[in-house]
Amino acid sequence: MDNSTAIKQDIRRLMIENLMLPVSPEEIKDDQPLFGPGSLGLDSVDALQLVVALDKAYGLKVADPEAARLILQSVNTIAHAVVKHQSSAFRIP
Repeated sequence: MDNSTAIKQDIRRLMIENLMLPVSPEEIKDDQPLFGPGSLGLDSVDALQLVVALDKAYGLKVADPEAARLILQSVNTIAHAVVKHQSSAFRIP
């Protein structure tokens, strides 16, 4: 299992636990929209809770609403942001 796959599984678990979603991790697809039509059905309160959970779990700070809109689209986009944050955090100047 590569790091990206592990992060996606962890993000699903984090979402279910923090947002109290009545689904299993397997039911959340990597590219499934989290908000809007045909989505997992999250709302703005869920978005705020998810931002806090990502900060606690990964140290990923989502600075503004535009960044949140881009990052919180799906498990894939969240995982991409986490991987990018982790790789920049471990860079030696």
